[in-house]
Formats: sequence, structure tokens, C-alpha cells
Amino acid sequence: VPYTKKLDDLSKHPVKEVINKVLKNDCRKTLDRAAHAQFDATVVTVTPTGGNSATAVTFEVGGATITNNVALNKEHVKAIVDEMKERDVTPYYADDYFAIARPTTFRNLKNDLESIHQYVESGMQLIYNGEIGRYEGTRFVEQTNIPSEGWSNSLSDAAYFFGADTVAEAITEPEQIRGKIPTDFGRSRGIAWYYMGGFGICHNQADGEQNRIFKWATAA
Repeated sequence: VPYTKKLDDLSKHPVKEVINKVLKNDCRKTLDRAAHAQFDATVVTVTPTGGNSATAVTFEVGGATITNNVALNKEHVKAIVDEMKERDVTPYYADDYFAIARPTTFRNLKNDLESIHQYVESGMQLIYNGEIGRYEGTRFVEQTNIPSEGWSNSLSDAAYFFGADTVAEAITEPEQIRGKIPTDFGRSRGIAWYYMGGFGICHNQADGEQNRIFKWATAA
């Protein structure tokens, strides 16, 4: 982000702080999207059986062929987690798997969990805190850095269920804020974020048996 000494001197607001904030936000989004590209490379997809089942799911390798016409719910979660356990997928943390998606994808599930938790003190505290929580040995996390895939019926969106050894990050130089050496007698300035590294999926076998990431997906 380029700026001038004149802007810095005359600005009512602290220019460097504003630029730093914007750069850090851009850095987070860029790295999240780089990691997401590798999560999205998984060959294992999950769709509701027949496209409309509220309980059964179909696992495919090499891309979804079924158009997903229902919202993700707790019955789908049970079926996905059961399959992950059957395939002996290593839990991500302690004995728990993780699932990550946009907030609207988890809306039905959040409603289900509220009805389950509302009569216990610990469950009410989750509702007060706005947390999704843990269900069927899976912890649910919301994200907004990755844009919606824009599914044809808008009833759901991509969600990733995963265990350990998913995507690795190789870092040459960690992310950092760098200032440009001033030029034009100190009048021309700039600040940038800098990072050298990359992401790569760890397990992505064509048979689908050794994969660690399962994508809630659709054909359209």
C-alpha cells in the first residue's frame, strides 16, 4: 500500500495503523484461501443420498455426481462421522474431529443443537456465547474468509469434515509487515505484508480409503 509523507503528516487518523490493520486482514484472507484450495482438492465428497435424503448420505471419490437439495443437519453429521470412524480417520484434537463451513451452512445444525442443549446449564451457556459447540465427537467452526460456492438451490454450502494430517504448511519466511525504503527524498513511502511458503494436502489417495478430509458437496 503506497502512501506519502504529506498524507502521514496531515492525516487526522494514524495512517500506518490503518494500513497495518488492512494488510493483516488481507494476509489472513489470502493464507486462508491458499489453505482452502488444498482442502478443496480432497477426492472424497459427501452428498445426501438421492439428493434429498434427510438422514442418509452417499460417499463418492473423484467429485460429486449428485445435486445436493437439502440443508446439512444432525442426521447427516452422524452418518459422516460414523464413516470417518469406520475408515479409521485419526481425530484432529483429542478424540474429536472438526468441521468448518460458512455460518448459513450450519444454521439447521445450530437450531438442532439449541433444542438439544437448551435444558442443561452447560448447553445454555453455549447458546449465550453464540458457540456452535461439539456434537457426535465433532467440533464445529464457522468461517467467512472463503466465499460461498453459490450452490444452485442455496440450501447449503461446502463444509469440510476432517481429522488429523489434513493440509501441511511449509514456511520459508513467516508472514510479516514490511516497510518500503522511502524514496523521492522521503516523500514516497509504502507498507506491505510479505510471506514465503505454501500449503499441500497430506493424504489424497484415489481409492478414498486413506483420506482425512470429507467435503459436503454438490454436483451443481
